[in-house]
Amino acid sequence: MTSLTCVAGLGVSGTAVARALAERGERVVVVEAVEGERQLAAAGELAGLGVETLFGATEPPAGITRLVTTGWAPHHPMIAAALAAGVEVIGEVELAWRLRPAQAAPWLALTGTNGKTTAVRMLTAILLAAGRKAVAVGNVGLPVVRAVAEPYDALAVELSSFQLHWSSTLAPHAAAVLNLAPDHLDWHGSMEEYAAAKARIYERAGTVIYNADDPEAARLAAPYPGAVGFTLRVPRSGQLGVVEDLLVDRAFVDDPVEAAEELATLADVRPFAPHNVANALAAAALARSLGVPSEAVRRGLRDFVPDPHRLSHVDRIGEVDYIDDSKATNPHAAAAALASYRSIVWVAGGQLKGADVDELVREAAPRLRGVVLLGVDRGRIAEAVARHAPNVPVVDIADRETGAMERVVAEAARLASPGDTVLLSPSGASLDMFANYPARGEAFARAVRELRLRREHDR
Repeated sequence: MTSLTCVAGLGVSGTAVARALAERGERVVVVEAVEGERQLAAAGELAGLGVETLFGATEPPAGITRLVTTGWAPHHPMIAAALAAGVEVIGEVELAWRLRPAQAAPWLALTGTNGKTTAVRMLTAILLAAGRKAVAVGNVGLPVVRAVAEPYDALAVELSSFQLHWSSTLAPHAAAVLNLAPDHLDWHGSMEEYAAAKARIYERAGTVIYNADDPEAARLAAPYPGAVGFTLRVPRSGQLGVVEDLLVDRAFVDDPVEAAEELATLADVRPFAPHNVANALAAAALARSLGVPSEAVRRGLRDFVPDPHRLSHVDRIGEVDYIDDSKATNPHAAAAALASYRSIVWVAGGQLKGADVDELVREAAPRLRGVVLLGVDRGRIAEAVARHAPNVPVVDIADRETGAMERVVAEAARLASPGDTVLLSPSGASLDMFANYPARGEAFARAVRELRLRREHDR
């Protein structure tokens, strides 16, 4: 009898995995906790391929020889039971790597606590500008298990710590770590385990690329001789960096000791912020490892269209800018946003996922002019503000309804003076109040638009 694979979850990736395996003639069973309309529809489609879906199963199906998870944690009862029974557990990305055909497209992989999606989309834009058939996959865009079956020239692969935890044989052409800060500790159990998952991206990589300005990223790359760093400072030999207003390469050139090649200017990076320049340098390094010319790097960065909710300028009302950075779902991401503006009314709160905000608030304190808090863990941020910025006014919005965002924006506008920036950079996840972080950002933008209408009506 052929082996039986269990797929955990009927999301986009889980459905793609089940379909790919079934189309290869393998026996597949899917387990799914939620019996919703979307899940039932997906199960119906898979049934036509001979795939059975078990809703509400609490134990691994009998007879399985492999379990493919799409993000479930090691302590999930289903996963723990499978591991205890000696069943191999892998992730969708690991499966995709094993299924890729001969002469498959090289993988340019990146990970990090923040900036992954921006960097991987920048990378894709650069590859396309170079005339390469490329696509963003992994934790963004097309499921990898589908992409490996297509004739691409390169895959720009965004990898989360969850995906890397369940990967063991990946060998990307080049791999980059953008940064590393505490996140998802509830999933991994500790910072050490989180960092160990991120470090897996380097284990079999052809070229190791790291953020030389980030101590933890540099630590992960330290065991690999010849690793290529990127920095916001003037680059040393073997690095990419910034010279005045230029992004330059001193790694992927004929003479890294004596020569440097101009790649782009700071004006080519959008939206401009220090952490986004780092993203651009990481994307450039990955592309250059594949031989992409410098003119394609510049053209790709210029062609890149930033995703919504990442330092998106919503409006300017009464000489106050309103910025939507709802994607900042952890303190490290919020720190990058807070460092980008000089005088801030900060809108923050949500689910901190076990992360500490003390250092974030201490660093940002000199730039804070006011703080408006919402969400389940707002009290922890309020305590940090009281310690490090006791003279900064704080407004606590206890309302947990999504309509609370109108109050949030009204209070932020009251605290703001001409020249200030009202910055939604929550530092926490959104699921305590919103469907996802885009919904949170859209609620903020709607409230800002309503503020403008009220101001114009009152004139």
